[in-house]
Amino acid sequence: MSRLPFELFLALRYLRPKRTFVSVITLISVIGVMLGVAVLIIVISVMTGFDGQLRDRILGFSAHLRIFQRDDAMADYEMVERVVKSNAHVRAVAPFIQGQVLVRTQPAVGKRLSGAPWLRGIDLAREQHVTGITTSLVSGELTLEGEDLLVGVELAHNLNIQVGDRVAIYSPRDLEEMEERSQQKGKEVAIPPDDYVVRGIFDVGHYEYNANVIVSSLRNAQDLYQLPGKVHGALVKLTDPYLAAQVRGELYQGLGPEYRISIWTEENSQILTALAVEKNVMFYVLIFIVIVAAFGIMNSQITFVVQKTREIGMLRALGATSRQIRWLFLSQSLVIGVIGVTAGFFAGMLALTYRNEFLHAMNRLTGLELFPAQIYVFTELPASIDRGDIATICGSALFMCLVAGLIPAWSASRLKPVEALRHE
Repeated sequence: MSRLPFELFLALRYLRPKRTFVSVITLISVIGVMLGVAVLIIVISVMTGFDGQLRDRILGFSAHLRIFQRDDAMADYEMVERVVKSNAHVRAVAPFIQGQVLVRTQPAVGKRLSGAPWLRGIDLAREQHVTGITTSLVSGELTLEGEDLLVGVELAHNLNIQVGDRVAIYSPRDLEEMEERSQQKGKEVAIPPDDYVVRGIFDVGHYEYNANVIVSSLRNAQDLYQLPGKVHGALVKLTDPYLAAQVRGELYQGLGPEYRISIWTEENSQILTALAVEKNVMFYVLIFIVIVAAFGIMNSQITFVVQKTREIGMLRALGATSRQIRWLFLSQSLVIGVIGVTAGFFAGMLALTYRNEFLHAMNRLTGLELFPAQIYVFTELPASIDRGDIATICGSALFMCLVAGLIPAWSASRLKPVEALRHE
């Protein structure tokens, strides 16, 4: 004798495939729930992966805080460093100079190419404790002695630069001076640029940085921007990046109002907020797949109630209560939901495991780059499985399956035994 509850036992028996129209609808409903759950898990996990990897890339090249002196370059960097390092949450501090420059290649043969990247002047010894640029070299050597440069991998590709090549750099001041002299003399005046040698090529994993940044020594950057003994600001790395807002408030008390401090969440707020909004929108849009599947469950249950009206009357005549009849049909919805959600969970996990293999196969078959790094800033499709997100998706799908069975269950429980037995 079965130890299952009376309602669940009958629900499982009624759900056995019998090659009827109701069985086909039930199968479609299970597949619909499975697809809805699988697609939601895949999309939400990929969006979570985007968010997490983007934060890692941002924090790998940028600092948690950046300190500037208002309306002027920072002259007393050593004092700022002492005040900042006195905070218990600060791990390291490094000075920097950053500005846009004009770069022209100097190939032995072929056409000269030009670009306008951002030049970042750093103190290599201090920088290695603040950002990950010193550990991101893919070719060449990590040196900024003399007139050495480090170049992003995408910029090197765009300008056809290799390790050992020489490039000419014009600072904004050089361009302004050439324009002023040309206007004064009435003819074009050329100012020779500074020549540099590319010693290394880096890849920090973020397309925007790889395509738009070159790195020089702090001294060379000071010469380019005519800032002897000064820097544009200080980069600060914390023990926990999510304490940035708290630490900023504490540092303001020590540095005073003549300094301005920006934090990484504010500097990248647009893209981080956009990702969070997209993730929420995708959840609400794709949940409609599960809602459609839930309507399929409701349809099959209503049809089932009509087909089993006489049997329902017999159960009521034998002493079954309205509550037991109601739970009989709710159990059917629950079983369909559990099967669909479980199948969807495993299908989603399988798809996430082989997501990049599938992406590369589709790239080969279509001949198109379905995930261009220029747009999405990543070369591989990221994904991060968050237990909270998975629980929300599976729980929401299961809840909707149960809700879908309420109307048929309520309708069946209201049938009168005499009227149900008289029905044929």
